[in-house]
Amino acid sequence: MSHPVAPATGSGRIRTPLPFPTAAKPAVADTQLRANLHRATRTIRAKRARVVDEVPDWEALRDAGSAIKADVQRRLPELLEQFEASATAAGATVHWARDAAEACRIVVALTRAAGADEVVKVKSMATQEIELNEALEAAGIAAYETDLAELIVQLGDDTPSHILVPAIHYNRAQIREIFQRRMADAPADLSDEPAALAEAARAHLRRRFLSARVAVSGANFAVADTGTLVVVESEGNGRMCLTLPETLISVVGVEKLLPTFTDLEVFLQLLPRSSTGERMNPYTSMWTGVTPGDGPQDVHIVLVDNGRSAVLADPVGRPALSCIRCSACLNVCPVYERAGGHAYGSVYPGPIGAILSPQLTGVADNASLPYASTLCGACYDVCPVKINIPEILVHLRQQAPHPPAERAAMRVLAWVMRSPRRWAAALRLARTGAGPLGAYRERRTGARTLRRLPWPASAWTRSRDLPLPAPQTFREWWGKQ
Repeated sequence: MSHPVAPATGSGRIRTPLPFPTAAKPAVADTQLRANLHRATRTIRAKRARVVDEVPDWEALRDAGSAIKADVQRRLPELLEQFEASATAAGATVHWARDAAEACRIVVALTRAAGADEVVKVKSMATQEIELNEALEAAGIAAYETDLAELIVQLGDDTPSHILVPAIHYNRAQIREIFQRRMADAPADLSDEPAALAEAARAHLRRRFLSARVAVSGANFAVADTGTLVVVESEGNGRMCLTLPETLISVVGVEKLLPTFTDLEVFLQLLPRSSTGERMNPYTSMWTGVTPGDGPQDVHIVLVDNGRSAVLADPVGRPALSCIRCSACLNVCPVYERAGGHAYGSVYPGPIGAILSPQLTGVADNASLPYASTLCGACYDVCPVKINIPEILVHLRQQAPHPPAERAAMRVLAWVMRSPRRWAAALRLARTGAGPLGAYRERRTGARTLRRLPWPASAWTRSRDLPLPAPQTFREWWGKQ
């Protein structure tokens, strides 16, 4: 069977834009968002550092992970055919999808063939990428997220803001309000204690698990020589989806392949330490096709390209396909910690999203994302598979389109910044002009920022605040000390 993955020479590349959601300002206050992000990322960073320090050969593991992923990219067409043969021999049915629309059509058709009008879902970035939930809804099929954080986001009609902890921008009082408003079986006296919220979600989801005939999952890894899929998680809800329904449909990006089962030894050490700061994931589920009388008896695997061939064809950008979705780069990124995931306007936020999303859709469709970085290199230092994110960011910046107005503005700015005298004069002028407005905003809101600006500047303030010039520069402050 032919498949959509093109060889590295670039022939037959598929470039279908992804329907990424439009960036929207988070539903919670910026101060709370930043506090939540700072607290969560600091905690995860500390846990990661502790468990990584326990591994004497950590750098050797990173090298091994990087080498395995590079080998996959060199041999991807061959490994995909091997995976298809292995999975088919084990009783699974393998489908190929060139783009998001084709993948959604396949899942919708399989769900209808199973006679179901609802599905339960394992947390999956791939299904978010192809907007599967929206496609199922349009087909009259209800999709229920079972990961607790994804459930919160779904009930709140929101989008995830973090790869690992999608509901990081909510506090527990807001979660309680969402549950009481959108979860019909939530207790009337539900408190905002974490244990009570988790128990309410557990009771709600258990009924879904027991009645669902179809489940949809992604996969963290797909093993070519055995046809095995692997999902790692922390809650156990994913395992309920993977074992109880009669039909299981797994949507898997083609880059998730590993050549051999023994390669999991490397990645099952790298992933939990880099993501949740754990020595191993609480739940590691593996399945290979169909086992008679045990688990789903109708197993389907949808292998999705959706722009990955284009990424594979770029020798500089190709390492982005090595990503194992651990979110370590988000947890150390100063831009992400300040702005949050919604500001990226992409399914994949943070540093990895800044290099992956533009390549999947075409740089022109996400031209601003390669600039969402200080190029500090912290993401490269923690990446478990050693993706050189700063190098790819610079590469993508060179490809991004630059309108005439932007080029003119950059020339003027370059002229001003070439002269210390002109630069100092420009800063004084900006402070003088914005001084009264900044003082007013500081009295009203406690911050010298603007939340809304008219078009075209509204494109900026739709997902972030605009800071006004500070009353004095650092040099002025230093001089007075």
